Amino acid sequence: MKARHKRLGLIVAGLLLLVIAAVLITKSFRSNLVFFFTPTQVEKGEAPKSGNFRIGGLVENGSLKRLPDGLHVQFKVTDTAKTMLVEYKGILPDLFKEGKGVVAEGKLNTNGLFEADQVLAKHDENYMPPEAAAALAAAKAAKTKDSSAKEGVK
Repeated sequence: MKARHKRLGLIVAGLLLLVIAAVLITKSFRSNLVFFFTPTQVEKGEAPKSGNFRIGGLVENGSLKRLPDGLHVQFKVTDTAKTMLVEYKGILPDLFKEGKGVVAEGKLNTNGLFEADQVLAKHDENYMPPEAAAALAAAKAAKTKDSSAKEGVK
């Protein structure tokens, strides 16, 4: 075998290893991605049916229920247009309150209940993640559009 053929073989093997490494890294990266959705997007079916994702919005006033075991809690997350029931087992963050922003990470069960593995409370009154702020604004705009369309029908 000539030196030229050996060099070509090494280049092809190196490129093949590089492609395999890129595929493995991309696959690993995709499996660790967690996307953010609002209750409206979840109801429209935009959220994954299986697998983890984040749901965010405001904790609806009067919706927080602590179950008898003391560790399970249920609350509703709203984007002012739609509401979704969330169940969480664990200790809630200190800043978790009704009427405040929240992001919960978990998955939907077969009944449509969001089972959270982790709950994150908004850490200050003036801060909201850009995705959550944009989603709340879009939901509010859609709600006003729907209500004005209904008034036009009457």
